[in-house]
Order: sequence, then structure tokens, then C-alpha cells
Amino acid sequence: MDTSQHNMTNLFMQLGLDNEPDAIERFISRHKLPGHVALADAPFWSQAQASFIRESLKEDADWAEIIDELSTQLR
Repeated sequence: MDTSQHNMTNLFMQLGLDNEPDAIERFISRHKLPGHVALADAPFWSQAQASFIRESLKEDADWAEIIDELSTQLR
């Protein structure tokens, strides 16, 4: 059972990315996504990261809300 807080810091940690606040801001400012591209299809994800995003959204998992927030911030 996943008991972690589902916030942006922990999402970045889950994705294997630097989860320091400045690193998250840099990531978001450097990775922009066109509106017609699904977040999981973004070219900057590894296959494992894309799979995690895709499955979390498909299953409407606990991570889905913060993943949606990241998607919004990248557009």
C-alpha cells in the first residue's frame, strides 16, 4: 500500500528526477508540451516514466491528480 504524500516533490522522486524545488521549477520551465500531446507521450520521458504516468492516469490512481497538475504546468 502506497502511503506517501502525492505532491509534486514526491512525484518527481517517483519519476527518478531531482525533486528539489529549484530543480522542479527548472524542469517545468525547460520542458514545454503542446496542448495536443498527452503527457505520457512527451519525448522527454524514459519508457518507465511514461509507463508510470500512463498507468497512473488510466487507473485513476492516487498519483493522477498531481500528474494532471504537472501536465497543466507544462503547457
